[in-house]
Amino acid sequence: MAKYSVHQQPVDTLLTWVKSGQVAIPEMQRPFVWDSTKVRDLLDSLYNGFPIGYLITWQSADVGLKDGSKSAFRQILIDGQQRITAMTAALVGQQVVDKSYRKKRIKIAFNPATEKFATHTPVVDRDPAWISDVAEFVNAPNFSATKAYLDANPGVDAETAQRSLERLTSIKQAQVGIITLAEDLDIETVTEIFIRINSKGVPLSSADFAMSKIASHGQFGANLRKLIDYFCHLSVAPHVYDDIATNDSEFAASPYLKAISWLKNDSSDLYDPSYTDVIRVAGIKEFGRGKVAALVSVLSGRDFETRSFDEQLAIESFERLERVLLEIVNQRNFQQFTLTIRSAGFIAPRLISSKNALNFAYALYLKLRSEGAPNEADIKYVVRKWFVMSILTGRYTGSFETAFEADIKRIDDVGARRALEDIEASQLASNFWDVALPMDMKSSSVRSPYFLTFLAAQAHTGAKGFLSKNVTISSMIEEVGDIHHVVPKNYLIKSGINDRGDYNQIANYALTETPINIAIKDRAPSEYMGLVDAQLTSGELRLGEITSLEELEANFAMNAVPTSLTSTTATSYATFLAERRTLMARYIRDYYASL
Repeated sequence: MAKYSVHQQPVDTLLTWVKSGQVAIPEMQRPFVWDSTKVRDLLDSLYNGFPIGYLITWQSADVGLKDGSKSAFRQILIDGQQRITAMTAALVGQQVVDKSYRKKRIKIAFNPATEKFATHTPVVDRDPAWISDVAEFVNAPNFSATKAYLDANPGVDAETAQRSLERLTSIKQAQVGIITLAEDLDIETVTEIFIRINSKGVPLSSADFAMSKIASHGQFGANLRKLIDYFCHLSVAPHVYDDIATNDSEFAASPYLKAISWLKNDSSDLYDPSYTDVIRVAGIKEFGRGKVAALVSVLSGRDFETRSFDEQLAIESFERLERVLLEIVNQRNFQQFTLTIRSAGFIAPRLISSKNALNFAYALYLKLRSEGAPNEADIKYVVRKWFVMSILTGRYTGSFETAFEADIKRIDDVGARRALEDIEASQLASNFWDVALPMDMKSSSVRSPYFLTFLAAQAHTGAKGFLSKNVTISSMIEEVGDIHHVVPKNYLIKSGINDRGDYNQIANYALTETPINIAIKDRAPSEYMGLVDAQLTSGELRLGEITSLEELEANFAMNAVPTSLTSTTATSYATFLAERRTLMARYIRDYYASL
């Protein structure tokens, strides 16, 4: 069976399909990313008969909508959205949406004498040698528009100008190649075809297909897509709320704008989900699907057991999608979830090394809430530990979609707490803490999930910075404190340890106040700790503010620094690293047990 068909259509036919809704363009209500020069260049290519690349559409089944009517969209445009939007704007005069969600016109001018296109400017607008708006000309009666131009430019060669204007009008008859993919193809096949025929080899993600599929489901689907888009955008830029409310009256009239209006006053940035993240959370929580492709199939009405199309399943799937999206964007749900993550010590975005772990944790939180778990404290306990467990074990790296699906199925079978306990028993046994984790800490990356989890553990326990008496790790994370080499880097290099992977090991890192970091400089540990020892005796502050042995011992413990530091040299540095890796692993173990 053929997986696709290839044909050509004139630009005019394509634009008619767009206006009638026969082709769904999900991007038409999103900010238009092309600048006017790209639109100009596209028209120039059409005028000169240059190819503009194939458009790719995916045949969409005609399914029922929420109001009982049928979807008007028959084909989803999955590649060529910007080109179609540009043609619709420049040749039809349809408005596009700018960054502030205001609708505006993009006008392209044309000079018949030079056969050049230009972006519209006041200077061009005043110059009669230019057709200041191509859309107005190509949609006007050809004879009268041409005569008006020639009357305004008596010095122009009439024959040349007329020939140029005829070519301009004929842009609408320029042929554009269309590849139509069959409706019954699975997402993996659609993705593979797209990659192979796209000249730039730019892959579309499954989430892109999902967003296109959602938008193709009539006005109901279009508003659901906007709900996702606007929620994600407001999470990052709350100030655009008024622009959305003012400039998208259709969405503002729906119940969805009110559902996300709380974001206009929200300043938290711990979890700023992208549309891909939202779709993943929805798929896991509501449909038990780890793969976005499987979610798209469900929304398409695909029955996995019979391998057939079921219109009723498509209708029900969209209703379920609406329900879970409203759960995802709900203020209480979202804020209580982020508070749960913060309560585990992950108080800043830079501590979170896995967005996938965060997505699964949110899906789990929503699932437990909707299933009526015993109490909120129990839900937060499971979610908190599951999140940290998945970070430590790298559970959602690699084939994470498969892991999503396996975990949600296991949770359905035995419950979240039992599923968590089973994972802990198999992957977080004593061998993990005593052997595997210390070995994993042989890393030089400050983005290592183990180092970031160590910092989160310190934030959770209220630890102070290295050699600090009052300044906490939490405050330095939020204010960007110094990552200090406990055994100074330059001291190690001067002593012959030149391997970056050695002197920059995370076991040699600690968060430190800037003045303390500066005071330590390149001193050997025995030298700068000598200053601290003298301070304990005299009380005269020379390095930090610690003035008692008890405070110093407590500070070493909360930073997992071995007492052997005071005698560590370049020769014993490897032993110091091994000791500290063990102490850091134990610190994380105790922290995990306390969650």
